[in-house]
Formats: sequence, C-alpha cells, structure tokens
Amino acid sequence: MPITHALLESSSGYALFDVKLTEDIVSHSQPAQESIKDLGKFGKMVELRSFVPFKSAAHALENINDISEGLVHEHLKSLIELNLSKSSSKKSPITLAVSESTLAGNIREATGVQCDASEKAQDIIRGIRLHAPKLLSSLGEDDLTKAQLGLGHSYSRSKLKFNVNRMDNMIIQAIALLDQLDKDVNLFSMRVREWYGYHFPELVKLVPDNYTYARIIVFLGDKDTLTENKLSGLEELLEEAQSDAKSTGDTLSGIESASTTAANILSAARNSMGSSLSPVDMLNISAFAQRVVSLSQYRRSLVAYLATKMNDVAPSLTALLGERVGARLISHAGSLTNLSKYPASTVQILGAEKALFRALKTKGNTPKYGLLYHSTFIGRAQPKHKGRISRFLANKCSIASRIDCYSDNPSTKFGEALRAQVEERLNFFETGAPPSKNADAMRKVLEDLSLEDDADVEMDDAQPVLTTLEPSPKKKSKKDKDSKKKRKSHAMDVDVDEDGSDEEPAVKKVKLSKEEKKALKKERKVKAKAEAEMDDGQASKKNESTKGKKEKKEKKSKD
Repeated sequence: MPITHALLESSSGYALFDVKLTEDIVSHSQPAQESIKDLGKFGKMVELRSFVPFKSAAHALENINDISEGLVHEHLKSLIELNLSKSSSKKSPITLAVSESTLAGNIREATGVQCDASEKAQDIIRGIRLHAPKLLSSLGEDDLTKAQLGLGHSYSRSKLKFNVNRMDNMIIQAIALLDQLDKDVNLFSMRVREWYGYHFPELVKLVPDNYTYARIIVFLGDKDTLTENKLSGLEELLEEAQSDAKSTGDTLSGIESASTTAANILSAARNSMGSSLSPVDMLNISAFAQRVVSLSQYRRSLVAYLATKMNDVAPSLTALLGERVGARLISHAGSLTNLSKYPASTVQILGAEKALFRALKTKGNTPKYGLLYHSTFIGRAQPKHKGRISRFLANKCSIASRIDCYSDNPSTKFGEALRAQVEERLNFFETGAPPSKNADAMRKVLEDLSLEDDADVEMDDAQPVLTTLEPSPKKKSKKDKDSKKKRKSHAMDVDVDEDGSDEEPAVKKVKLSKEEKKALKKERKVKAKAEAEMDDGQASKKNESTKGKKEKKEKKSKD
C-alpha cells in the first residue's frame, strides 16, 4: 500500500505530514535520492498537515521516554485520532510512515491506523527530518536546536540517573579495579622473580616482599655492579620500605634490619650461583620491574582514594567493617541504596549465592556467611559462634547502611557504636558478660551528636528524636507483676467511675503485657456479670412490688 502520511517526532512536538508522489521519493535511483536533499523538490512531495507542540520540558521528556520504549503516549494518540482516524475509509486507505517498527505496531493497536516502518518510510522521514527547520514554519530557526539541546540533556540525565550526593558508583569501580590490581601485581611479581632468579637466585629468600624486591631490581640491575659504594643507597631503600610498611600497618617478613639485610645481599651477590645476563636482557628485566613498582604505587594511592570515598559516602559502614569489606558489599548490591533495602538475612549471605542455591537444591546446610567472612569479627570468633556472630554482624551492617543512605549528615559515631556492640557480643560469647542494648547505644550517640551541634539551628528539628528512644525495662519478679496488676486494675476502675472532666489530670497510658490484659478482661467480665445480676434483682423486686400493689387495688375494688 502506498504511504499517505508521515509522522515526525521532534524535540518540540509531533508533526504529521501528507505525502505526495511517493514513487518519486522511494525509488533508489540517484536523481530520487538527490531530490530528497533538495528542499525545492522535496517540499512539493510532502505537506505539513498538523503540528502539536509539547506543553513543557517535563512533558517533552515524558513523551520521548515513551517513544524510546516504543509506547504510544496519549498526546500522540490524540493527534492521530483527530487527524487520521476519521478520514480513513476503504476507498482511500491511510498508511502512516513511522520511524520504528515497535512504535508502528503499538500505534496500529491503539488507533487502528495502518503503519509502515519499512525502508520506504525511513527515506521519507529522513528527508522530513533533514528539512524540518524549513518545513515547520511555525518554529523559529533556533527554536528546534535549543529544544534538542535541552531535551537531550534531560533525557541523558534521566537515563544515567546521576546523583552528585551519592558517589557510590566511584566506590564500585574503585574496588573492582583494586581487586584486579591485586591479581595483576601478584602475577607480575612472580614473573619478575622467575626472570631475575636466573641471574640472582639468592635474592628471593633475602627479600620476600614483592614491592621491595622489584625496587631492589631497579636499583641494582646487574648483580656484578653491586659494591660497597651502593650499600648506603640499598640501606636507605630498605629503611624506606620498612617505614612504609609501618605506616600501612604491615610487616616485612624476613627483613630484620636494613643494614643487616643490605650486608647479606652484598655477600650473596659476590658468591651468587646465578648466570650472567646480556645488557639487553637486563634492560628488559629492569623495565618490567619498574612497571611492577609503578603498579604497586598506584595500588597504594587507589587504596587511599577508596578509603576517602568510603568515609564520605558510607562512614558508618566503614567504621563497622572497614573500607574493603564495606566497598565489596556496596559493589555486590549495586549501590548503597540497594544495600540499605536488603534485610539482614540477605546481607549475611551476600556473595554466597551459589552455595545457597546449591544447598537448597540438594537440601543441605545453607551457608552462614558470604562477603562478611572477610571481616575480622568472623575470624576472631570461635567456630561454634561464627554463625551467630555473622548473623549479629549482618544486622548491624543493615542498620549502618540505612543510616548512611538516608541521613542528611552521616557520621562515623553510629558505626563506632555498632562496632562496640559487636565487640561486646564477642566478649559475651567468650566470658558471658551481658552486652548493652541497641536502643541505649543509639540514644547515647544521639545525645553526643546533640551536644556537638547545640549551636546549629537544625538540632531543634532533631530534638524530639531523643524523647522517642527509652531504655529497655528490666525484668520484674512475680510479686512486682502482681502488684502492678492491682495498680492497673485500680487505675482502670478510676477511669470508668470518673465523669471525664477536663480539669482532672489524665492517666498516662501504659503498655500492658498479655497476662495483664487477660487479667483485666476477666475482672471486667466478672464486674459486668455482677452488675447484670444486680440489675436483674432490682428489676425483679420492682416487678414483685408492682404486682402486689395491683393485687391490693383489685381486692379493694372488689370489696
């Protein structure tokens, strides 16, 4: 069927064109293709029928999102029904050229108008889009360009869903790169050891650290060039490596002191059994060792970058678990928001999905922990307590992630308080000392924060939060419970008997236990029965008295 109309989705609105001389447009000859580029010839082949602009920028974004998904918006549906549905008939069928096949099918279902998304339709729409600024005479020269720029920015922003306040995507990329760097540095270090080991095999046992080993290779080069003149430089290098290890909290195993290790390297180089290398081979080994050194240095800077990002985005989770484990949880969940939505049971086995599904399939034991296994708390717990401490730790991780995600001013104090609770729970498993309650710990943190921010005006809004947290009540003996029941029942009696005037103070509402509620219900039933019996007795007495009076009156009347 020949194409009679064409639909153009522009950034300013929807345009509907009448198509004439379709055969001249869609032929693949060279003159036909050149006529599409020529506005004078192409303007005679198509004619603007209707143009409906968008109401606002938000309305334009809503329509373009539907178009990208192949959906028919109500704005587009009303345009087609108003202009094409009534004019369609068997004698003059209508075929609408649409740029996408999915959109064409949905338009056909929504309006009943026949649509075409073939190559012929694409050629027509391509020509209309090329000459759109001239064909849409109601728009200015720069209106279409400005609308395209604004809509493009808003559409891209909605697709990316970028949030400047939550840079958890940087954490996801950083931890992924850090894991890859760990593998690469270890692999390259082993390659350097094997390569340089042919020349100086004794150095492997003297310097076990990979980073220090690569730096010594760059410093030494050929072992025959090592003399007492280079001994001072070698000592400085080893001392620097030891100081770096102390600053990061690591220890260099196998290195007692810089001077002793340097003297041992010098004596080993003089008595080495390694083979000699050519200058070209030594140059390649040194270049590769320099690459290992640069990768190790970049890895250290990446660790520092990850620590700062985690402290900015998730300070409570970082204080509880550390940068590496917290970042892995965020990366596995996809974002901090997704992690905050997970229950504690999901956080506990996050990272052990394969083991979980395998256990469910084989009806075996489910895993106790996933990524939380790398936490120091799991390693410190006894084997019989690992499952319990992992469940408790997952609960605290869920609380910490929600605090970080939904608080306006995240702080490390919540994470430190949660970490102290986990420490107390570990101590409880070992010694039996009772840990503190979570409500008490959170109340203490809120009090500390309120003391720090007394000068801020915002604390006026946060002050009522302190009144909602109350310390958990201690367990009472049976005597206290019985006396409490009597007091509660007496208070309930007073409430029933009083006339409810506003001048008297109201009784405070107290939460009752199940036993107390049952006792109160029984007392109320007994009282209700007694009152009913009293009412029945009084009513029966009244009836008897009235009957007696009637009988006396009847006797008097008879007499």
